[in-house]
Amino acid sequence: MYISRVKIDLDNRKNLRDLSHLGCYHGWIEDSFPEERGKENRSRKLWRIDSIHDEYYLLVLSEKKPEESILEKYAIKGSLETKDYDPFLEKLKEGMRAKFRIKLNTVKSLADRSQGRKRGRLVPVPLDELIPYFLSRAEKNGFHVDEDDLRIVAKSKELFEKQDQEDTRIKLDLVSTSYEGFLTITDLEKFKKALTQGIGKKKAYGFGLLTIIPCHG
Repeated sequence: MYISRVKIDLDNRKNLRDLSHLGCYHGWIEDSFPEERGKENRSRKLWRIDSIHDEYYLLVLSEKKPEESILEKYAIKGSLETKDYDPFLEKLKEGMRAKFRIKLNTVKSLADRSQGRKRGRLVPVPLDELIPYFLSRAEKNGFHVDEDDLRIVAKSKELFEKQDQEDTRIKLDLVSTSYEGFLTITDLEKFKKALTQGIGKKKAYGFGLLTIIPCHG
């Protein structure tokens, strides 16, 4: 696998117009793998926008190397970095402690049996439930986080647009919560799956990419 990072050029007004919602970013990333164009089954890509000192970076985890010229389409030229992710994965061990960051589409299913539905409707997770919401998902994905080592660094709604079968444009607000903290790997197999396949919903649209920096010493 490969992990890539590029600095987005948001001083360019055209870029601001072209990247007006999450679906635009999704299209940009998919276009960066031209060998998959037209294929029904495309490889999985996880991605996230990170803000660092008022500058914005696109982070992409992919099975194949992206086409550099396309992934730099809306970026500062020469800012793209792509690294082989497999050697990093091979160094991970159970018991290892690491700093992490992740952005999740924080929704939950609310049971609604009044109309005979088998599945409940999705609603935003209330503010006072966001910490336990994350902690419960951590254990399922092979890592443990102490509540004192977890913090919410951002919470917002992000615009996503799509066209339905009748070509009607639909606008959706996707709730977003970004978490940072320190974790301990408890199940290596589950943890590697979480790193490479993502956590939660809407992974194609910028959610669920877990990144870590191992602690040393």
